[in-house]
Amino acid sequence: MRVGLYPGTFDPVTLGHLDIIRRAAALVDRLVIGVAINRDKGPLFNLEERVAMIERDCEGILRSTGTEIVVYPFENLLIDCARDVGARVIIRGLRAVADFEYEYQMVGMNRQLDDQIETVFLMAEAQHQAIASKLVKEIARLGGDVSKFVTPAVCRALGERFPQRP
Repeated sequence: MRVGLYPGTFDPVTLGHLDIIRRAAALVDRLVIGVAINRDKGPLFNLEERVAMIERDCEGILRSTGTEIVVYPFENLLIDCARDVGARVIIRGLRAVADFEYEYQMVGMNRQLDDQIETVFLMAEAQHQAIASKLVKEIARLGGDVSKFVTPAVCRALGERFPQRP
C-alpha cells in the first residue's frame, strides 16, 4: 500500500490545500493529512476545529477518488510522523520561489534523517497558487470576502471569528 503524508498547520484549510489533497489522493492508496500542532504559531482555530474542517472538506474527495484519507494530528518531527503513519512519501505544496527555498532545505534535512522517505512537490492549480492561510485570515479579519479562497463552511467559521464591524 502506497501511503503519503501531506503535513501542514491548515489554519484554516484553503481551496489550495484541498487542490493538493485531491491531486495527492490520485498518487497514493492512503493519504494521511498531518495536522501540525505548532504552539509557536498561535493558530486561530484550535486543533479539533482544524481537524473537523479538513475531515468535512475531504468527504467529497474521498467519495470521488476512493483513496483512504485520514486526518492525523502530530507534534513531533515531520520525518517521525511519516514513520509513525507508515508513509514512504511526504507531499508538499509549492506556491512560489520562496516556498521552494524553504522546502529545499527541509528535504535536505529530512533525507539526512531518513533517506528511505521521499518528498514529492505538487503545485496547486493556477487559480489557487496565491492562496495562503495567513492572507486568508488577514482578509477575513479586515472584513474582506474570503469566499474565493475557502469552502463555504470555512468561510462561515472565519465569519464567526471575525464578525463584521457595523
